[in-house]
Amino acid sequence: MQRMTGLLVGAVFGAVFVIVNAGRPLDDVVALALKAAACLAALGVVAMWMTTARRERAEARKRMYGRGYLVVVGLEVVALFGGLRVMAVLGAPEKAAVAWVAFVVGVHFVALAPVWKDWSIGVVGMVLTLLGVAGGVLAATAGLDWVPLVSGVGSGVVLLAGALGAGWRATRSSRVPGARSARA
Repeated sequence: MQRMTGLLVGAVFGAVFVIVNAGRPLDDVVALALKAAACLAALGVVAMWMTTARRERAEARKRMYGRGYLVVVGLEVVALFGGLRVMAVLGAPEKAAVAWVAFVVGVHFVALAPVWKDWSIGVVGMVLTLLGVAGGVLAATAGLDWVPLVSGVGSGVVLLAGALGAGWRATRSSRVPGARSARA
């Protein structure tokens, strides 16, 4: 169940994506409902994490967060903050930053898929990358106000859905005697 810690991190960031970006052009009630749903989804992953975390082994964590992970995350940090700095120098609208963050986080998940030998995270990464690209296109057009919804809320929903789905599969497979671990 070493994967649950990663799912927890993904769920928290997914909730943050939704909470920070659910606003205009959405109706206030819709925005509030999205924020509440994001918090509930993240709490669901927390509950799954709590039921399985004690079964995580130190060796499994070491494999998951080894050199490959550190390289990918290091490159992500450089790309994220370097890109945001370049955007600021070029005078890009602040809302465009959401698209860049979604793009970089998506690429980071695609890069982690072979490191973790977990191709489902690559699917989530591809969707986030595409949401980042879509937000970048919107930022370059008259659709700037939609960037937080598409790249921010959309990415948060994808992260939360991915974490909930994978967490559910992992907790279900760990309850069946003799069942294979969700992560080989």
